[in-house]
Amino acid sequence: AALDTPKSYFDGVIAEYDRRRNTLVELLNAIEGVYTPKPSGAFYCVAQLPVDDADKFAQWLLEDFSLDGKTLMLAPASGFYTRAKHGRSQVRIAYVLKEESLREAVKILRAALAQYKGLQYDRQKPVA
Repeated sequence: AALDTPKSYFDGVIAEYDRRRNTLVELLNAIEGVYTPKPSGAFYCVAQLPVDDADKFAQWLLEDFSLDGKTLMLAPASGFYTRAKHGRSQVRIAYVLKEESLREAVKILRAALAQYKGLQYDRQKPVA
């Protein structure tokens, strides 16, 4: 079926994924402490987050965080590396959702990181 599909269809799909990728990368890089290089051949990006352990952060998101009744499911990137310590502060985010949903996801991530950072800081305070 792909061989019979007009090139214009694929051109539209590629353009849509380019928009989604560019939007996601731009929005993620606008969050303080987050760095996301622009992928050139995938439908996901890997974001460096200002957290010490992306596995714990992802679990916290699912169990303890919500913004207006919504949260995120992130894939910690450590499982995509062959060495145990690589990717420890990184997450993999697919941009298969519509642009509006990606914008909402980044809004939730921004709020979650702000709250999580505060929790980490509180845990480090000495008890008087």
